[in-house]
Amino acid sequence: MNDINTDIQKFYDASSRLWEETWGEHMHHGYYGPDGTEKKDDYQAQVDLIEEFLKWGGVSNAEHILDSGCGIGGSSLYLAKKFNCRVAGITLSPFQVNRARERAANANLETQATFEVADAMKPPFDPGTFDLVWSLESGEHMPDKRQFLQTCFDMLSPGGTFLMATWCHRNQPPALTKSEDEQLKKLYDAYHLPYIISIEDYAQHAVDIGFTDIKTTDWSDAVAPFWQAVVRSVFQIKSISGLVQSGWSTIRGAMAMSLMIRGYRNGLIRFGLLQGKKLKDKG
Repeated sequence: MNDINTDIQKFYDASSRLWEETWGEHMHHGYYGPDGTEKKDDYQAQVDLIEEFLKWGGVSNAEHILDSGCGIGGSSLYLAKKFNCRVAGITLSPFQVNRARERAANANLETQATFEVADAMKPPFDPGTFDLVWSLESGEHMPDKRQFLQTCFDMLSPGGTFLMATWCHRNQPPALTKSEDEQLKKLYDAYHLPYIISIEDYAQHAVDIGFTDIKTTDWSDAVAPFWQAVVRSVFQIKSISGLVQSGWSTIRGAMAMSLMIRGYRNGLIRFGLLQGKKLKDKG
């Protein structure tokens, strides 16, 4: 395993228990309406993000899903139950896999939802296996964005759909400033990100790879309030104790939340969505 993958694994092994105790099984942003002004329970906002993401991507059913970067199985189990389908979740974190398997067994979904420790750049499945490849806030961790999209394309069966929501930086031009580059570097260090790109860059990669029906959008306004909610949760006594127990890497990630808030406010950090399809076989 390369250095960045090792760092990611250790980060999520250390922090996932605290996240689940504080927030539950969904390790992603919440959706607070198109302009971010809807008042709602934060857990419900996370569920709403999944539903709105599916709606935006035009996905109303699926038979076999790859959840690339599955966390502790929040989205995997939600999708398995919603579509009564099979889901394969992969993550670098052994802790997350063990917890996802426990949660699947508790929900009587262990025959539908399976989880493995695996590199999303080299998934342990045959090409063309899945009719939906789902990547919800995992693309930012990928060391080669184009190769990640190529891998997702390869995993799709003909006619299948790829849905990705990921942290991005703003579109260019104008070029990123030195100050913006410095802010991004701090986020990379705190959250173990090799780098991030714009949603326009993702779309160009998708075109080059051969995805069809490509569309993108920016949900930054819709999800930005989530970080304020996360900051509030840190000040719970249980969370403070959990942070100390989780170690320095988790503490550093918590300290960097203000950078994410500032990044959304100044337009540097964007929450980008990409949908693409794989052409059906002719004949």
